[in-house]
Amino acid sequence: MKAWRVHECGEMAGPGGEAATLLRSYMRWEQCEDPLPPDAGVVIEVGAAGLNFPDLLLMAGKYQVSPPLPFVPGMEAAGTVVAVGAQSRYKVGQRVIANGVWGAFGTHMAAPDTKTFALPDEMSDGDAAAIHVIYQTSYMGLVYRANLQSGETLLVHGGSGGVGTSAIQIGKALGARVIATASSAEKLEVCKRAGADELINYKETDFVEAVKDLTDGEGADVIYDPVGGDVFDKSSRCIAFAGRLLVIGFASGRIPGIAANRILLKNISIVGLHWVNYNIKAPELVQRTHLRILELYRNKKIRPLICSERPMTELPEALAQVAERRSWGKLVVVNQ
Repeated sequence: MKAWRVHECGEMAGPGGEAATLLRSYMRWEQCEDPLPPDAGVVIEVGAAGLNFPDLLLMAGKYQVSPPLPFVPGMEAAGTVVAVGAQSRYKVGQRVIANGVWGAFGTHMAAPDTKTFALPDEMSDGDAAAIHVIYQTSYMGLVYRANLQSGETLLVHGGSGGVGTSAIQIGKALGARVIATASSAEKLEVCKRAGADELINYKETDFVEAVKDLTDGEGADVIYDPVGGDVFDKSSRCIAFAGRLLVIGFASGRIPGIAANRILLKNISIVGLHWVNYNIKAPELVQRTHLRILELYRNKKIRPLICSERPMTELPEALAQVAERRSWGKLVVVNQ
């Protein structure tokens, strides 16, 4: 097999166009040993792999776990089973999604059955590679953690990104009114395409006051925050009584805190969602959620918004779009 391997952890580049060059300095497309299937697992021939912001954190040595060097990054891939372990429930020739903290950015990927999910014939590898991590994250966060109800108001920060667009679509599928924030007119148009009811350009408007105006002063019942930092701080000022502030991540780079009296006075809940841990602690819940996501896809309630599909050999350039904040929706790389 061939795969992208990280030989040393490196920093993510900021705006300026140098991210792809930097990424290519510490990751290489090279021949690797063919993976073997776990006893209760598979090897898939990767058709497409999805990019996620945590891929960059892992490569920078800033994620919650650190694989031994060199390693193949990539959290999710879709493809066809080409080898199975003796105890696997899958068969050679089946189309599946596989997920892991790393391993997807190559021509082949090994995964246990607990992290492998069957695909319907009508779903392309590109859609499959774009759907798993972000829609699992949003569904589990909004349904199991925040208990979003039909008729409630959902505020989605970073609405044009992968998790943002998935949260908008899941929120609408659950019957919520969705307000989305983004930093430009172009990104707000992506939020609109995802189904957002109300749009706020947080570069031009104070989103706290805008949310209050849109909710007659009540605030949002659920706030979906993958940004952290100042966005989290300000969100506690526009959340409704008994609202739920859902912590998804810290794309801004700063991990925020909150004064406990704000939690007390408005009876709000601060809840977190680290989806990767569900694969370890409750894999059966991940499987059930997968089936629910497929149902929503078949019923045309959700559909990943794909910014671009590039060849796997152009992975550094695709990752640079994420690092430099030039992407929207989901980016996918494909093996040709």
